[in-house]
Amino acid sequence: MAQARARRRGGAGMGIWMRILKGLGAAVAVTLAGVAVFALLMQWIRPSDGAVRIFNQVLKLAAIAVGVLVAVGRGGEGGLLRGAAVGLLYMAVGVALYALLSGQQAPFSAYLADLGMGVAGGGIVGMIVSNLPSR
Repeated sequence: MAQARARRRGGAGMGIWMRILKGLGAAVAVTLAGVAVFALLMQWIRPSDGAVRIFNQVLKLAAIAVGVLVAVGRGGEGGLLRGAAVGLLYMAVGVALYALLSGQQAPFSAYLADLGMGVAGGGIVGMIVSNLPSR
């Protein structure tokens, strides 16, 4: 039944990629909102550099989790692969923007670590979300 609906909408592959792109958009939106709120809070709490780094990593993982939830859905199929794809795309966009906007060159291993975190985090959340009972 779901395959028939996907074929009518332009093919199963296109539906999967649209869901992944929607998940990526949701992850980016969560990041923008989180950064805006944290920027406002920084004026009052004056966090240390370590706290900023921790917040950055937690925000990335939370954004990936929301993006995977949008891309996979509760009880959805292909949670591992879709989640990993959302995590990889999200981190790739972040790494590329960091490299372009900061003008700084981080070590290649740091970029690989970020990409690995995105793939692992997205895949794990995807597996969890796809095994939740659908509503």
